Amino acid sequence: MGETVSANARPRHVSYGFRASLWNAVGVSAQHAPHSDVPVCVLGLGLIGGSILRALGRAGRPAYGWNRSAAAVDDADAAGFDASSDLVATLRRADQGGHVVVVAVPVPALDGVLAAVAEHAPNAWLTDAVSVKGDVAKRVAAAGLTGRYAGGHPMAGTAFSGWEATDATLFDGATWVVTADDDTPAEAWRLAATVGLDCGAVIVPAGSTEHDAAVARISHSVHVVAEAVAITAELDPAAKQLAHSLAASSFRDVTRVAGTAPSLVNAMCEANADALLDALDDTIAELVAARAELAERGTVGGVTERGYAARKRYENARRTPISPVLDGAQWQRALREAGDAGGVITALD
Repeated sequence: MGETVSANARPRHVSYGFRASLWNAVGVSAQHAPHSDVPVCVLGLGLIGGSILRALGRAGRPAYGWNRSAAAVDDADAAGFDASSDLVATLRRADQGGHVVVVAVPVPALDGVLAAVAEHAPNAWLTDAVSVKGDVAKRVAAAGLTGRYAGGHPMAGTAFSGWEATDATLFDGATWVVTADDDTPAEAWRLAATVGLDCGAVIVPAGSTEHDAAVARISHSVHVVAEAVAITAELDPAAKQLAHSLAASSFRDVTRVAGTAPSLVNAMCEANADALLDALDDTIAELVAARAELAERGTVGGVTERGYAARKRYENARRTPISPVLDGAQWQRALREAGDAGGVITALD
């Protein structure tokens, strides 16, 4: 394996047994020609979908969007973007041009939107921006769209929602997963990757199952723990007001995502329930062990030492720029293995 570089340092030219590429300290620069001229149709103009539309516009990639709420459409139009509240007309436009459709709606709305895509845009390519992948892949298969689909998940966000929270720079330097399952078509994967790259992200290939296991531990369980910490601050009635008065950066940092709309957190956690249960079991076991150590030995040194070491390993994690090869036998498996080993993609040949 070639030389590796820190995820938190400015990378140099390295190799991974693939054609090597480069990325800068914040990921893919906004100052480049689009990676594709295939127009992108974004369904759902909330924080993620709206930010995708803005980022693509910044990159010069043709893009337009749909949202159920006329107010969001009006706001997008007022900001100079091409948006509509007519789903059928929007999908027919995507179908006629063979455009890339990005589904960025909440999980409860997925089935209805996918059914509409199957009916009105069967010739479009399909990806999504939902934070679970196995559940979405099953829904895509049920709609008969697997042959045009590669899953996506931009690992970025804020505690805010709606068009008013959108930001063209949201994905700059962020990781954007594009799933490479055994049935993923090469052209669908390539086009999904160009969307992420044109938004300023770096691409990490992954399998749906592996993705869901990972995000259960670094995202979904974090939301649940943040809610629990926020609640814990109020559980001692005698100290509740003082606790709020004294809360500073550590409390704010840990509970930031507890400010996310509960309906959004519920949807993503419930769609990844099996993996999340495993992650929560491990988190609870760590807390129980820490409590037992404190009660029996008067220290929490075990968890603090191990936690400190784990955080340092995260800070020093290695990412290796690679260039994907989307042909030949088991190219999807090769991409998954590269992603598992820390490979990231910053450009397509």
